[in-house]
Amino acid sequence: MNTTTRPMIHPKDAYVLVVEDNVSNFVLIARLLAFMGVHRCEWKTTGWGVVEFAATMPRVDLILMDLRLPHEDGYEALAQIRANPRLRDTLVVVVTAQGSATEMEKARQAGFDGFLSKPLDADRFPDQIRAVLAGEPVWDHGH
Repeated sequence: MNTTTRPMIHPKDAYVLVVEDNVSNFVLIARLLAFMGVHRCEWKTTGWGVVEFAATMPRVDLILMDLRLPHEDGYEALAQIRANPRLRDTLVVVVTAQGSATEMEKARQAGFDGFLSKPLDADRFPDQIRAVLAGEPVWDHGH
């Protein structure tokens, strides 16, 4: 569990990296982020090379990570992120269709900072992201 107190990140200042291999899922996430004022949103389709990709961004405040990805899954990608000094404290939240209490617990043990199930709830997603950026844990394994 990360005990460092984080400064609250305002959505309009946030740099978000979405690691998601499905274009329609990404478009939905990007739209919802834009709706809540996040305009710095990058997209990567695999977990492979995520650290190198993040290095091209001025900074990364939040990574939204699918668990089922080509080449490397979200857990492998998380391990790389946590091993990198620049990204070690970055918020990394699971966004997955594998929404179950078991998967959520596995994600918690692995060191993710939150868990959102697909299909995303368009009404709740902006508030969930705002909460995450404010340093509040969001763990929602859906129904």
